[in-house]
Amino acid sequence: MIVSERLRPQVFRLPIEKIRAGYKSDIYFARTKLILERDQRHDRVTMQVFQKHPDAVIVGTDQTLALLHVGAGAYHDRAKSETLFARYLDAERRLYAHWLALPRGSWETYEPVAREVYELSNELATLWEPAWQDLAVSSLYDGEIAAPREPVMHIEGDYAAFAHLETLYLGALSEGTRVATNTRDVVAAARAKPVIMFGARHQGHEAQAGSGYAAYVGGAVGVSTDEQGEWWGSTGLGTVPHALIAVYGGDTTVATLKFDEFINRARDAVGHLTAKGTPEGHVNVTALVDFRNDVVNTSLGLAHALGQRLWGVRVDTSETLIDKSVLAEIQAADGLVRDGGVRGVTPRLVFLLRRALDDAGYGHVRVVASGGFDAAKIRRFEELGVPVDVYGVGSALVSGSGFDHTADIVRVNGKPLAKTGRRYTKSERLHVVDWRALVPDGDWVRSS
Repeated sequence: MIVSERLRPQVFRLPIEKIRAGYKSDIYFARTKLILERDQRHDRVTMQVFQKHPDAVIVGTDQTLALLHVGAGAYHDRAKSETLFARYLDAERRLYAHWLALPRGSWETYEPVAREVYELSNELATLWEPAWQDLAVSSLYDGEIAAPREPVMHIEGDYAAFAHLETLYLGALSEGTRVATNTRDVVAAARAKPVIMFGARHQGHEAQAGSGYAAYVGGAVGVSTDEQGEWWGSTGLGTVPHALIAVYGGDTTVATLKFDEFINRARDAVGHLTAKGTPEGHVNVTALVDFRNDVVNTSLGLAHALGQRLWGVRVDTSETLIDKSVLAEIQAADGLVRDGGVRGVTPRLVFLLRRALDDAGYGHVRVVASGGFDAAKIRRFEELGVPVDVYGVGSALVSGSGFDHTADIVRVNGKPLAKTGRRYTKSERLHVVDWRALVPDGDWVRSS
């Protein structure tokens, strides 16, 4: 999915002070900026960004523009800014320590440190001379497909103003492109069946918003955390985990009934509001049914107890186990267990489940399959006609290599100049970035 309306820089809530100080940059880029500033070099360069993966779904261009917006420029008093930034980091750490002490602490001890952080941030901002408005940027949109070595973005401007940002924008592009491309491949394998991203547990929490957005661009219909859906206006999906079932003594039916009671029926009674202040809709009840390794009987018990209130059942059988229904079928045949595709969530298990639900009159109950699914496994299920309604995919969406982006200076002061093996590549596919459309008017006033 191509997103032709770019995300505004404020969506990303970037740590501005740390970006400007080079705190998050590879040290050699931060030192390059320092050298150029001290030597008063202001060469205008063209930076060319590309990647090598075939038919990659590019994501991270909007975040790159946000990084350029907040991070391109220089402090007009570098020595003072370095001193202030060191104080800022110290105050930020002390502020967090005070916050952890609440409520044992008090506002009287917290407020002075919070004010110190604010005042240091404000003082750093007054020293900053932005340069984003002087950058000429052409870029693909998030969601567009790029061939190997095809330019993804051209950035032209005073290199001293944005030399320290390369680590950050290459990271954003690499991460976003990996998740979006993986998701695109999984969605294609699923043949239009919905795919939900369960990747949050496979990454550090800081990556949730970006990865959730990339999965959305790649074609996922839902994510599992609210933060994964933040950039594109969605919220997390999910109902009953194994942990809730365990707390209710391993009784999947009781745990699911409690979910329905306290999440849906209680919400319907009081008109629950989301964090955005809008009414939250009914949550489709989908229960995990493999807790006792007896998917068929657990699902039938749930369907009998909840009736039409049960939207679906999720099969997540461990790849080390053979479900009781599959084992019974094998033993009835010849009394032997042959470990040839019988462990975990298998086509045969889903066929048995679907038949049991239909025969009992529960054709409305959907089957969600998760646990070790990737594009290859989903493709096999679809080729066999396995009656899965929704796929939940986790690590396969966020893992993998070969999505790294590279940035090279290919022109200096308008003349071709690049490392051996690199050259400027003109691209008619790149879209000129209109800063005035992207950045609020107030920022233009303050920067002029």
